Amino acid sequence: MLKVFMGVARINFLTLTLVCVALAAALSWYEQQQLSFISVVLVATLALAAHVSVNAFNEYFDFKSGLDFLTEKTPFSGGSGTLVHKPEKAGYTLAIALLSLLIVIAIGLSLVVQQGWQLLLIGVPGVIIIYTYTQYLNRSPLFCLLAPGVGFGLLMTLGSSWVFTGFLTPAAWVLAGIVTLLVSNLLLLNQFPDVEADKKVGRRHYPIVIGRAASARIFVAFVTLSYLLLVLAYLLNWLPLQALLGLFSLLLAVPLMKKVVKEADDITELIPALGMNIALCHLYPLAIMAGLFWTV
Repeated sequence: MLKVFMGVARINFLTLTLVCVALAAALSWYEQQQLSFISVVLVATLALAAHVSVNAFNEYFDFKSGLDFLTEKTPFSGGSGTLVHKPEKAGYTLAIALLSLLIVIAIGLSLVVQQGWQLLLIGVPGVIIIYTYTQYLNRSPLFCLLAPGVGFGLLMTLGSSWVFTGFLTPAAWVLAGIVTLLVSNLLLLNQFPDVEADKKVGRRHYPIVIGRAASARIFVAFVTLSYLLLVLAYLLNWLPLQALLGLFSLLLAVPLMKKVVKEADDITELIPALGMNIALCHLYPLAIMAGLFWTV
């Protein structure tokens, strides 16, 4: 049972959630030189439950639609394949998704009681995205592109900053924007190997609609914009000089962008780029976080 849970929850990908919460915590420490341990635990638990829920819903609905039987798995995309091998665990997977969502709602409402109804502006869209992403949002190219980034950036990272400090600064918006761009790109690139399979079940994302080569240009634009946001935040004195440690991740981002553009239509050659992209989504925010702690 534990093995099934680890598969459908995609435990090995949950580190991204911890990076988002840690980045918000680092910003709070930089801005206020204080941080509530209880708030960090609550927010991290909520964020992990949200990530587990969306993953489990994805596993369940992709199994039910038959997509799991069509997708060629890679180490970084195509789902876990858990229900292909254990179809009798579909109900268990749905229960994981629903229970995790209930945990999100319960902790979210407790935070609303503590800090005000305004947090619902982040919580309600978050719950909607968790449930609708696989079934509905994947049928709209724009929503499919932006929903993952919005979930991790403008909702998870920004929401964490809001809970930790009680307010939102321009720096919080910038860091949430960077995460939004990175995570949108994460899911965008992961769709490249799944184009043929996704077509058969009615999905419509940009690699299907405009092709992989054109989608690679979106990928490059998002990476570039994320670094421009970081530099702009420094120039406007929203972030300290040390936050520019994030620019060191260009050592990974530049070859990644080149590889995505060059190998967009060669999935075998592109697969290492999927791993590089996951590394960038971790390294870039962690480098900014290190700069924020260095400043303090």
